Amino acid sequence: MALDIFKETGVPLEKQEFDWRDLVREPISKLDDDAFTRVRVILMNGIENESWTFQHQFHRMNEALRLPLARVRRAEQHQQTVVNWLLPADQSVLETTIAYEQVAVEVTASLAQNEVDPYVKQVLDFGLLEDFDHLYRYSALLDRLEGKDANNILQSYTDVAPGRPTKEEHRDPFDDLREHYDHKRAAPITKINALTIVAAEQQTRNYYATVGNVYADPIARQLYAEISSIEEQHVTQYGSLIDPRETWLEKWLLHEVTEVYNYFGCMQQETNPRIKAIWERFVQYELGHLHVVMDLFRRVENRDPAEVLPATLPETISFKSQRDYVRNILETQVDLRPIGTQFVDKSQVPSSSPSHAYRARVNREGSPSELVSAGYRYIPGTELLDRARVLRGANGHGSRGRVQA
Repeated sequence: MALDIFKETGVPLEKQEFDWRDLVREPISKLDDDAFTRVRVILMNGIENESWTFQHQFHRMNEALRLPLARVRRAEQHQQTVVNWLLPADQSVLETTIAYEQVAVEVTASLAQNEVDPYVKQVLDFGLLEDFDHLYRYSALLDRLEGKDANNILQSYTDVAPGRPTKEEHRDPFDDLREHYDHKRAAPITKINALTIVAAEQQTRNYYATVGNVYADPIARQLYAEISSIEEQHVTQYGSLIDPRETWLEKWLLHEVTEVYNYFGCMQQETNPRIKAIWERFVQYELGHLHVVMDLFRRVENRDPAEVLPATLPETISFKSQRDYVRNILETQVDLRPIGTQFVDKSQVPSSSPSHAYRARVNREGSPSELVSAGYRYIPGTELLDRARVLRGANGHGSRGRVQA
């Protein structure tokens, strides 16, 4: 079903009302809801936070538009609360971390397959293998600290295996910048994909930077510090895909259509009727925001929003297991490394690369991602199966491999 964003005006901003009970809904179930419901919740929390952050920056740079920005931003604040508060209280920080990495793997893989610009697709594929490795490292930490199987969160949709080694992902900023798309020629899906992945990675960086200090275990604290730093690199990488020549209002238009696009995709594929109703409501709210900005774009810049926006929404993210695609990228691209904005085989990276010196410096006393997974061997299954293996092991029939403390 296509959505004509010019004809569909949604709910007017002045009619978008919340009260406190409306903001705090019954959360999803950690075990009973489909894992992709949680993926959608985490993704849309990131999308909302990116929009909120962008509008604050715009507000600080433009006095004339402060009031409309404040009005739309208040609605974004309340939507973000509704979405983020859907995560359940019985989901530990580490379990939520596993879910964040599942978002990174599955969403990035889907975006890459929707991307029409070969260079942007290559950037997405490159980042995919790094988040894939982060999932493996955090799965080892979950086993080490909580004795839990990551598959309880992943629900067999996503593999747990090493990717591009985390210890090799540390780069000098020179090697994190990418070529930006041309805002006059790039397809709308390229612009939407760039904003979507920036939002997802920025939220991941912010989450890890916030929760990493709750652990007493020194390796856990160091692992969050290590991967949070790489997520900052990812935000830099994906953010540099965006053309800096776009005007502030043009960027605001793109943020709003990105929200419509992602809520619409969530609505189409949601399996929980109660959560689906939230996505449907917020599609209508975001259409209202989009038309506010379209009107400002016409009046302030004297430009037609059709210069920037697609007539109908492009094909949305596919919320399903991308296992086969990820495995193929892992097999063919794990040895790619960047030199500036380009990607080459690691054998072609010169010894004088600033990233070599950077890695040597940050890893001089070891890499937490290597320490946490030493002795770890993931076996697909669940905690119930694991208990059965342990019992068999007690009878001399073998047991599951574990992280050694």
